[in-house]
Amino acid sequence: HMKSQRGYYGLYHLGRTLGRGHFAVVKLGRNVNTGQLVAVKMIDKTKLDVMATSHLLQEVRCMRRVQHPNVVRLYEVIDTPTTLYLVMELAEGGDLYDYILRHEGGVAEVTAKRHFAQIVRAVSYCHQLHVVHRDLKPENVVFFPQQGAVKLTDFGFSNLFQPGMMLATSCGSLAYSAPEILLGEEYDAPAVDIWSLGVILYMLVCGVPPFQETNDSETLVMILDCRYSIPEHVSDECRDLISRMLQKDPSRRSSLDEIEAHHWLQGLDNALLSPEAPPHWLSGALSPSSPHSGVGVILVSTLQVLFLLLVNQPNIMMDLFIL
Repeated sequence: HMKSQRGYYGLYHLGRTLGRGHFAVVKLGRNVNTGQLVAVKMIDKTKLDVMATSHLLQEVRCMRRVQHPNVVRLYEVIDTPTTLYLVMELAEGGDLYDYILRHEGGVAEVTAKRHFAQIVRAVSYCHQLHVVHRDLKPENVVFFPQQGAVKLTDFGFSNLFQPGMMLATSCGSLAYSAPEILLGEEYDAPAVDIWSLGVILYMLVCGVPPFQETNDSETLVMILDCRYSIPEHVSDECRDLISRMLQKDPSRRSSLDEIEAHHWLQGLDNALLSPEAPPHWLSGALSPSSPHSGVGVILVSTLQVLFLLLVNQPNIMMDLFIL
């Protein structure tokens, strides 16, 4: 009964298509009651194999854990037998990839600095929650002009990690992938995101990827050798920061704390950029080692059950309570 001829789904009227993936379509949605515009990711569960389903559940889990001014919010999850609907914050300003394409030769460093600082803070926050993105690239950074913000999105490949634990799955896009991933080695999860941050900063100030040859095999060699050059117009401080992230040896890459403290990123207006730590009760509920880690789960389950009983929809899950 949720879906009607007029394109309504639950409380949302679905409009034009914003994007497409292998198993998903993203449509513009409008809340029928409030008029709020959202992005609705519609995932066809009938086309998913076990691995894709696992990735999907990972994305939902990670997005629900993360609440930060520089991470796209997941408002609601609607699960039906054939389709999973993710109702998300709408990025009105497009993604960083298109933004970089529109700025040939890179953007001014003062602008790049403001964007990059927000991306770093989002990644830092995720890592505090033991969520590593693993697919950081300009397409996954989106603009919210009204808020003056850039935000991370698409946690499809992200993974929860225990500090010090090595991950062994290979994913992500070639041009942005760290050498250790391409070599098929087990890798330190946070260090992979640091490499990708280096690629993103390079693209912001140079306008092109650091490793982009005419074919994949040449690109692969350049990444594995960590061979790249920075145009002359880039400042020495910015060059230094890029070089500290694009290190072949993961153990030699800067930490997020070191990146945030780097001289190039100083002097920004902290009102916009102040990182929001998770509330103490949230970080406690989310910490794998917390003695109270069950509390959050019990609360979510109870609220979900009550909600489902109220709407009399036992097979539709609506996670309206983000704890």
